[in-house]
Amino acid sequence: MDFLDNLLLNTDSYKASHWLQYPPGTDATFFYVESRGGLYDRTVFFGLQTILKQYLSRRITLADIEHARELFAAHGEPFNEAGWRDIVQRHGGRLPLRIRAVPEGAVVPTHQALVTIESTDPCACWVPSYLETVLLRLWYPVTVATTSWHAKQTIRQFLERTSDDPDGQLPFKLHDFGARGVSSAESAAIGGLSHLVNFMGTDTVSGLLAARAYYHEPMAAYSIPAAEHSTITAWGREREVDAYRNMLRQFARPGAVLAVVSDSYDIYRAVSELWGQALREEVIASDATVVIRPDSGDPVEVVHQCLLRLDEAFGHIVNGKGFRVLNHVRVIQGDGINPSSIRAILERATCAGYATDNLTFGMGGALLQRLDRDTQKFALKCSAARVDGAWIDVYKDPITDKAKASKRGRMTLARHVGTGEYRTIALPGDAVSLDTAHAPPDYEDALVTVWEDGELRCDWTLAQVRERANAQRL
Repeated sequence: MDFLDNLLLNTDSYKASHWLQYPPGTDATFFYVESRGGLYDRTVFFGLQTILKQYLSRRITLADIEHARELFAAHGEPFNEAGWRDIVQRHGGRLPLRIRAVPEGAVVPTHQALVTIESTDPCACWVPSYLETVLLRLWYPVTVATTSWHAKQTIRQFLERTSDDPDGQLPFKLHDFGARGVSSAESAAIGGLSHLVNFMGTDTVSGLLAARAYYHEPMAAYSIPAAEHSTITAWGREREVDAYRNMLRQFARPGAVLAVVSDSYDIYRAVSELWGQALREEVIASDATVVIRPDSGDPVEVVHQCLLRLDEAFGHIVNGKGFRVLNHVRVIQGDGINPSSIRAILERATCAGYATDNLTFGMGGALLQRLDRDTQKFALKCSAARVDGAWIDVYKDPITDKAKASKRGRMTLARHVGTGEYRTIALPGDAVSLDTAHAPPDYEDALVTVWEDGELRCDWTLAQVRERANAQRL
């Protein structure tokens, strides 16, 4: 959609009039982004770099200004044509602002400043507010990464309890099935990439492309050959076993892994009679791992029954922690999966004596789409303005909803060097960052300048982001 490339039109209509609304004498503004609470008590910071590279890296042009001027005139909004032309003429189209943020992959409690945005040109103090719409879309990658991270903590807990190889198993335990369930290709790319902060399994190809484009990762995740219902039911009900046999002949090689959806007709018959009897010797002889996928019914009960029936057919070993690990076969559940059902399934399997090694999960809409800005209550607010040479606090404090009270003043996020505790604290005067003289004892500035006057100052790799996120535990 090339018609969406103009940054001046990547905003809300009312933003076009805001340059006229600040007090006379205003020459600087300061904004911040935070999660004001929500479903989870901490968030994984991720995705700002995609916005900076995709949208802010492109310089404003005179053609952009003319296009915006014409549209807003017809739309009924005033437009700061002179201000934008000044940015093109004096700044070469680069936006005069500074953005500081916590390093991507950091896990930060809610109610803390994650990003600050401030103007750097007295003639363009209105620019940070104009960009709120595009910058606040940061909520989406952060919320996806946060959902995925919390699911990872649940799976990690069960692996550490039941598996001999929790660290080796964990990266592939939650697979992204969400590409078809999102609202756009861009959402699939950004959301799919955000999941890959925590895991290395996906079927969302656009997430791989985003990892290459924005985070220097040539191959961020992996997948395996897998059947869908049409490739099984095309053989007909009477030839169901032939459909499964074809999967073995096409893909089952020593050391290979393949997944076969098996609930097209009767999942229990498929597991016990077709896989467990008719194809049992072929599965064993192939020396591959066959992953059975149920895709309907109550996930907790169906997964449990599949484990029992596969165990009866193929047997198991008992690992070093006393839990059963199936021979030759595994189960992947991709229907009805969310953080709560993952825990319920693993609780049932663990109580039945089965290691988490036996299970993998696929998550679609609940991972990439069943969330919104209020899932973590994201907000971008102005907290300070310089008027007639003096900084004043800017805030709201509605009596009807104290949860929407905003922070005041110029600020940064500080981190305790020993405990890792985060605190949002005031910045002195015009200081850009926190120096040792003004920091609380044993605290350091947790924000870094990632963007300044049109230039990217930090360029994180996905490997760096993953390392930070994986180092944190619940």
